[in-house]
Amino acid sequence: MKHKPIKNRCCQNEKCPNHGKFDEGNIIRHSMYKTKQGQRRRFLCKTCKKTFSSTKGTAYYRLHKSHAEFDEVAQMTVEGTGLSSISRIKQIARNTIINWQSLASRYAGRFNDRKLKSIDMKELQLDEIQSFIGKKKKQIWLFSAIEVWSRLWVSHLVGRRNYRNVKLIFNDLIKRCLFKKVFLLTADGFEPYAWVAKRLFGPICVFAQVIKKRRKNRVIRVTRKLKIGNPLKLEELLFESEDSFTVNSSFIERLNLTIRQGCAYLGRRTACHARDEVLFDDNIELQRCYYNFIRPHSALKFGQEIRTPGVQAGLVKKKLSFRDIFMDFRFILVIIFHWLKSRYQRRVSVA
Repeated sequence: MKHKPIKNRCCQNEKCPNHGKFDEGNIIRHSMYKTKQGQRRRFLCKTCKKTFSSTKGTAYYRLHKSHAEFDEVAQMTVEGTGLSSISRIKQIARNTIINWQSLASRYAGRFNDRKLKSIDMKELQLDEIQSFIGKKKKQIWLFSAIEVWSRLWVSHLVGRRNYRNVKLIFNDLIKRCLFKKVFLLTADGFEPYAWVAKRLFGPICVFAQVIKKRRKNRVIRVTRKLKIGNPLKLEELLFESEDSFTVNSSFIERLNLTIRQGCAYLGRRTACHARDEVLFDDNIELQRCYYNFIRPHSALKFGQEIRTPGVQAGLVKKKLSFRDIFMDFRFILVIIFHWLKSRYQRRVSVA
């Protein structure tokens, strides 16, 4: 009996000439094997004659629990449940939960890098969240950038609040976005924003700052300053905007609230603060993937349909699930070494 070639699979053998290549007609069904969760399919590469399991190259490879349980841990992570709480609820060892979260963040980060490209930039807002690492001695900042029209969380960076990290997140935005015309850029009163925006964007953006003065944790005064551009162009951009009627930072501040609610490390009064910067960054990467592609956004409701920011921006066609992201063979290949190398280089550059 001849087996039909499988189109959505590629050979996982790194020495095979067809490794990572789809639609080559070299992958066929081979056999079945038993696990504690049921039967699994094995595939055969006709080029190198090697077999591999259906989960090879995915987040579920060699997982001793069900796929649904792994997805549930990822869901609890992005809904603000602490590490110890997840361990008690699921009755799984704490170290296993840490490994699962790291694995889920790795594949979510790869999915973000593949999908968050060629974004049409219309209005951009930036802000930071302050936190700490370890024994409250080391301050850490989370930089975030949101595209207002689609509510897409475009970029993030974890590190110190300095000129170098502002430049890094702006460079990341340049790689991911398309600047077809002059756009509106809004941030707080941190001075390096203006320096970097003038150097990297120049006349292609109109940059304004929203400076809030507080007294006893209450905002008593809001000052708006135009740093780049002219008032006439600013009025034109605000008139064309579907969301903003004045210079504001409301959308990025609402995103900050969503991040705080979904990340146990960022609770105001909590014992779940981050002990390690890498774990914190991984958690935020998983949060970004969940926010952009899985979680419906209440502001993007059109009749009975509630879209995700990824659908609104045209990056995906429908609301995804963790299963779609962790099993996406088109974007997930077994190149963990290169991923770890890029992460290490990023840590060195940020430090």
